[in-house]
Amino acid sequence: MQIMRANTSHINGLNELLEQVLNIHHEGRPDLFKGDTKKYTNEELVDIINDDNKPIFVAVDDTGIVIGYAFCMFIQHKDNNILTDIKTLYIDDLCVREGLRGQHIGKNLYNFVLNFAKSEACYNVTLNVWALNTSAKAFYDSLGMKPQKYGMETIL
Repeated sequence: MQIMRANTSHINGLNELLEQVLNIHHEGRPDLFKGDTKKYTNEELVDIINDDNKPIFVAVDDTGIVIGYAFCMFIQHKDNNILTDIKTLYIDDLCVREGLRGQHIGKNLYNFVLNFAKSEACYNVTLNVWALNTSAKAFYDSLGMKPQKYGMETIL
């Protein structure tokens, strides 16, 4: 396995894994997540891949197939009245291909992202996990991540 910055040759593999994540969310919360759609168009993926503020990292197997990804983005609140001016690397999405989970691919991706964030002088790495995705929450707990804040809702 090799981990690297995504390029346009990875778009089909990214789309396959994005679909797997969408299905998990749609099955868990069909009131919020549409089924049978795409999170990004191919053109949007090209734009993100080329945006240094939104790095995507991919894990590929020995044949070049995308077996995992981490969509990230830099967040910084400069000159904010209440928030300090720290640089955060936010993991917007992290996925390992179904059937390959439990083989430390996600852990290796996460560690790669941590090292990248350190090299970019980030203060922290953050992410959100949907309450419905208990396996993802357990995975992030196993990495030593701690809750930073909670999102709450009342459905009317």
